[in-house]
Amino acid sequence: MKIHRDSRLTPVEAASTFAALGSEQRLGVLNVLVRAGPEGLTIGELGQRSGITGSTLTHHMKILTQAGLVTQEKKGRSIICAAAAHEELQALSDFLLSECCADCETCEEDGEHCHD
Repeated sequence: MKIHRDSRLTPVEAASTFAALGSEQRLGVLNVLVRAGPEGLTIGELGQRSGITGSTLTHHMKILTQAGLVTQEKKGRSIICAAAAHEELQALSDFLLSECCADCETCEEDGEHCHD
């Protein structure tokens, strides 16, 4: 499910996107793409770095693309898997941390977050 950039992530959107990450292999593929940076990788390079090739990689890329976590762009005969959609990943992080320390008594006393 693609994330709407003009609004906060809803619990339904977050759950759908996290479901796409519910595979160790997909999480690994996404991590490889994040590490590659904004230029992304070809499918061949992605397969080499992730250790996943062929139809399995195609399957995982389809799920990650549908979730809006990666983009694919065709350049000539190669498919470039642009690095992870950073805004969407940031939205997931923001969703998880949006109420960080909201019920933490120590933070209320100190006026700071425990993890700062």
